[in-house]
Amino acid sequence: MQPRLILEHTVYASAQLPATHLPHIALAGRSNVGKSSLINALALQKNLAKVSATPGKTRSLNFYRAPHDAFYLVDLPGYGYAQCSKEEQAVFRQLVEGYLTKNSALRALVLLLDCRLAPQKSDVELTVFAKQQNILLLPVLTKADKCSLRERSQRQEQWAVLLGGGPPLLCSVSKKRLGVEELWGELRQIAGEG
Repeated sequence: MQPRLILEHTVYASAQLPATHLPHIALAGRSNVGKSSLINALALQKNLAKVSATPGKTRSLNFYRAPHDAFYLVDLPGYGYAQCSKEEQAVFRQLVEGYLTKNSALRALVLLLDCRLAPQKSDVELTVFAKQQNILLLPVLTKADKCSLRERSQRQEQWAVLLGGGPPLLCSVSKKRLGVEELWGELRQIAGEG
């Protein structure tokens, strides 16, 4: 089976952002929420995005192109805990905020939330920021396989209330791949609506 995503650009500064006519869908979440594992699951590859036991390893914007569906999935640096200086974190934040606020190709922000945790302050702050910028928000609860059905339902209800909409999609990259294909379908639909 051919990969659904290809790493095409790695960006460390706003001046390096590629000029493209293709729609972008950004992927954000706290460090250690499982972004890299989810990218690999979506891409149908094991090692496209580097998975690390150390949170905060992504220090750039990584542009993954979906060649058969004509859009970019843009992996943003994780926020929250990261083993880097406050100065480095400020640089990442400026890069990400600039990308999210000045990007006409951006169609949506996929917000990855750890299903095992109650809503975190930094996640709520990002949802507020996205709403202020009129960015379509697609919430996804990761690591759902590590929670009971009751815990999943409770977490979905909490986020539905906070976001003022329907419940977030449940996702897991375990062998069952809970929600992975559904998320891929959502991404394709959002990109196609541009």
